[in-house]
Amino acid sequence: MVILDALEMTDKQALHAYLQQQLDFPEYYGGNLDALWDMLSTISTPVHILLINSAALYTNLGRYADLLLALFVEAAEENGNLTFEIIE
Repeated sequence: MVILDALEMTDKQALHAYLQQQLDFPEYYGGNLDALWDMLSTISTPVHILLINSAALYTNLGRYADLLLALFVEAAEENGNLTFEIIE
């Protein structure tokens, strides 16, 4: 299980750096939603991602938070090795 704390996601740059670190993405990770999709959709071993303090996403990221959460949900639907859960 990977626990992601939205309090660490203070802006887009911090968000993608944090995701790269927590999800052990390679150096070439592009740090944007397209690159995140590429990484999540190709996970080949079972991974459960738990997002905590999700309300902070909207404070820190605004509309980008909606796009991010939708991407995680869609990636989990597409990739049987990935599950995603939000804890308020």
